Amino acid sequence: MQKIAFLLFPGFQIMSLAAVSAFEFANLELDEKAYDIHFLSETGGPIANSLGMIIDTEALSDPGFDTLIVAGAPDIKLPTKAEADFIRAALPATRRLASICTGAFFLAEAGVLDGRRATTHWYLARELRNRYPRIRTEEDRIYIIDGSVWTSAGMTAGVDLALAMVEKDHGLEIARAVARKLVVYHRRAGGQSQFSTLLELEPKSDRIQKALAYARSNLTSTLSVEELAEAAHLSPRQFSRTFRAETGQSPAKAVENLRLEAARLMMEQGRHAIDVVARETGFADRERMRRAFLRAFGQPPQAIRRSAQRELQA
Repeated sequence: MQKIAFLLFPGFQIMSLAAVSAFEFANLELDEKAYDIHFLSETGGPIANSLGMIIDTEALSDPGFDTLIVAGAPDIKLPTKAEADFIRAALPATRRLASICTGAFFLAEAGVLDGRRATTHWYLARELRNRYPRIRTEEDRIYIIDGSVWTSAGMTAGVDLALAMVEKDHGLEIARAVARKLVVYHRRAGGQSQFSTLLELEPKSDRIQKALAYARSNLTSTLSVEELAEAAHLSPRQFSRTFRAETGQSPAKAVENLRLEAARLMMEQGRHAIDVVARETGFADRERMRRAFLRAFGQPPQAIRRSAQRELQA
């Protein structure tokens, strides 16, 4: 049985505890108590989250849990001296030390992220980088595994992180079964972007939304302005003007971003040849896709795949 501890503090975000469900359902799927969950705080006793809900906790003592996960908060919070000392002591004593969302600032303040790759919510990633320049902050990641230290992006990414832990401990099939019971995607790769192209564009009208949905479903098509305008039931001129006004991008740039998103996911999650990925996502040839990856990610497709594979093997 593995002891999993969540380090909580006044004002923690309750969504951090969504990750508990992955371990709970793993216990149900395995029909045994594979994970023993504990909630910790500096002094123990009742701790109020950011909504005022109360969670009963144990006081900090022995850091020798199998996994210690630091919760996140709606904004940046830093550890007390006792919490930072506990986190530092946990690094050699635990098999895994992890954070959810802004919990990365607890790990950073304790010094355990120095020299490591780490992530946090994209909105605060620049702040993490500026405050702690010794950390190799990567803001465009769902979660990152660097040795025994795991960090995740936003609160829901904590579920992805927990599923990855379940997979590491009990195999792919158990993790898939847990994901099905949670009705979540199994599972977003750690290297996957925090951003969604469609969410980033945020089109306001149904017609532009319809055109983008058409584009995402027909990436192998040319997706010219004329083709997209027809899907939106607008003239090409009116479509181009409306599209830029609503999204701030040209149709061509938006289409390339949709193709990049799909291609990156295929590179991270599959073993398709690069030529196949390029063809299936509408880049036509691998060189055109390579140039697009370099512009968008600063890395070629092969580097993205290697990074994802390393995290799966970690």
